[in-house]
Amino acid sequence: MDKSIKLAAYLAKCGIASRRQSESLIKTGKVKVNDRVETNVATRVIPRKDLVIYKNKILHPVEQKIILLLYKPVGVTSTVKHDLDKPTVMKFVPEKYRKFRLFSVGRLDEASEGLIILTNDGDLAYRLTHPKFQVDRTYEVLINGRLSSQELSRLKSGIPLKDGKTKPAKVEILDEDESNQYLSITISEGRHHQIRRMMVAVNKDVRKLIRVSHGPYELGNLQPGETKISDF
Repeated sequence: MDKSIKLAAYLAKCGIASRRQSESLIKTGKVKVNDRVETNVATRVIPRKDLVIYKNKILHPVEQKIILLLYKPVGVTSTVKHDLDKPTVMKFVPEKYRKFRLFSVGRLDEASEGLIILTNDGDLAYRLTHPKFQVDRTYEVLINGRLSSQELSRLKSGIPLKDGKTKPAKVEILDEDESNQYLSITISEGRHHQIRRMMVAVNKDVRKLIRVSHGPYELGNLQPGETKISDF
């Protein structure tokens, strides 16, 4: 029986990066297989037989998987890479978890807040972010103005954007007054600034945007800057 797996999947199992990020590492010649640089993302390896090397280190699948849920505050970047100019999500990772090679799952722009998942489990990141899985992400959004019934229908049926029409969104009005609405919006895509662009398309300004869930993971009662370990 062939027990080989794709090289990118193996990198993910070793906690190097998500599968998609691992493919980029392979394409740019940063990974060796049996002492030879490998740039073909279709390459397969046999765990515990083939030697996979990254940054001069032989890789092994991670023994302890970490899934850390963080409430990212406004003004913080989602990247785990060090940034001298802006605070990153790593600022809030407890010291005992910093020894793990964590990466953030999905994107959340600086002006937005809410749930960011930090993990060393590349397979989990792949399942949560790859478009083919259509994993739901739910946001609570405060907008200036109120959606008309026509605008609400447009959001629910799909909004044409420059990169294509969005998939139908689930939209619920949580609260409203004469000049604002507080919405719950669930989408199954992870396009750049998607919620904000959808609101622009219906002529509404976003005053506040909070991601409250990503797949089965929920923000719960976390406060800005707080973290907790997921037990599943």
